[in-house]
This record gives sequence, C-alpha cells and structure tokens, in this order.
Amino acid sequence: MACSMHCALPSRSYFEALEAAEKRALHSFFDQHVIEDDELGYFALDEGDYNILPAHLAARVVHTVHGGMLDEF
Repeated sequence: MACSMHCALPSRSYFEALEAAEKRALHSFFDQHVIEDDELGYFALDEGDYNILPAHLAARVVHTVHGGMLDEF
C-alpha cells in the first residue's frame, strides 16, 4: 500500500474500514475499497454499488480487498 507524505499513522477509522471491507469481501462478488475522506477519516465502499467507480472516489482508494465469491462453476 502506498501512502503519500500527508498520511500520518493509520487511524482507528482505517482499521475499522479495513475490517468492514474484509468481512464484506468474503460474501461478495465485488471488490471492497477503503476510501480516505477528509471528514470521515476512512470508510469501506462496495464496488458493486457503482457501475464504474467514479473518478473522485477512485482517486481516494488506499486499499482494495478483492471479492471472495466466484461466479464460475
């Protein structure tokens, strides 16, 4: 994971968002992203909520957990 110079030590909200993304990914076909936000800190976002992740959100992705479910049989 790359981190720019403005990034301090990861905060509690980062680890909470990461935990949420990891739990969601186990039961999802879609990638789960941890997004950095100036007001909220970090939050988890399900890629399945968007057709294509909007550029303003994609630019703030700091970590991605790949969806754990496969639709191949």
